[in-house]
Amino acid sequence: MAGKGTPATALLTKQGVEHRLHSYTHGSGQAYGPEAAELLRLDPARVFKTLVAEVDGTLTVGIVPVLATLDLKALAAAVAGKRAKMADVALAERATGYVAGGISPLGQRKRLPTVLDASAERLETLFCSAGRRGLEVELAPRDLARLTGARLAPIAAFS
Repeated sequence: MAGKGTPATALLTKQGVEHRLHSYTHGSGQAYGPEAAELLRLDPARVFKTLVAEVDGTLTVGIVPVLATLDLKALAAAVAGKRAKMADVALAERATGYVAGGISPLGQRKRLPTVLDASAERLETLFCSAGRRGLEVELAPRDLARLTGARLAPIAAFS
């Protein structure tokens, strides 16, 4: 996929991690995660979104299925914190080096504490942003957790 390189894909290649890239054309108005699942014809339970929150003033990444919301209390508890709130978008973009809608948990500018929702443990592979809007990477959850230093915890809230 010439021209598709991102810090996330560079990290995966450098580490020799088995992965597959999947691209789609982002439309307007729809949330990126559900759109990726729909256009790539994937089970939404396998497509994860990367969200940046502040836990006690420290930027922290939560990775949850696209059909769920991030349970901020659970995220705080997972990193032994007290209070969590969603991070300012500009702050998240600066810290990760990615633009909103394309923030990958992999290859971030600054390595942030990361929590992967425990539902990922049941999956053989999952999909997450490869660092660009319209580009998803498929990889094993254990590889994602290892490369990001993520701990697994139940941080997704399903409505």
